[in-house]
Amino acid sequence: MEELKKAPVTVLLILANILVFTVVEFTGGSEDTMHMLQCGAAYTPAIMQGEYYRIFTSMFLHFGPQHLGNNMLVLFVLGGRLERTVGKLKYLLIYLLGGMGGNLLCLFLELDSADFAVSAGASGAIFGLTGSMLCLAIINHGRVGNVTKQGMFVMILISLYTGFTSGGVDNFAHIGGLLTGILVTALLCRKRNLKS
Repeated sequence: MEELKKAPVTVLLILANILVFTVVEFTGGSEDTMHMLQCGAAYTPAIMQGEYYRIFTSMFLHFGPQHLGNNMLVLFVLGGRLERTVGKLKYLLIYLLGGMGGNLLCLFLELDSADFAVSAGASGAIFGLTGSMLCLAIINHGRVGNVTKQGMFVMILISLYTGFTSGGVDNFAHIGGLLTGILVTALLCRKRNLKS
């Protein structure tokens, strides 16, 4: 319970994702693609027609309880640690910009390929947090608390491998979130002794 008090933004993000999932589930179903589209999932043709809000809203939507559960578990474990390390505001910026950065990379790649899909989920934002932890470990002499840059590299490689070998995963949202998290953290955080 004490750990939760130290990470209020992470708790609020998890609650927001659960609340949105519950509303979507009871108003038409989280695994109904058309309903998810109506609720704000990302879809490149709709975004290009002016529905730019989808770049943001899709981060809080999930296709089914397993999708939600997996993302919230990682957010709980990784997010709380990062929030305590960088502070609430920087943490929230990294999360939101990571998610939107992932969605924007997907948008640009889909415009090039014309292979459009309805997508949603917090994983781009979560990969933003992962990229942030990697960046912090690098600028802090190889570790943040008990997290090492080698450990973060392994976690990232396993996560990306799992995504690319699974069906229905928006891998470029993961990569875009990861790169955005690294960039935003490099801009926001100066070299210092970080604690978790």
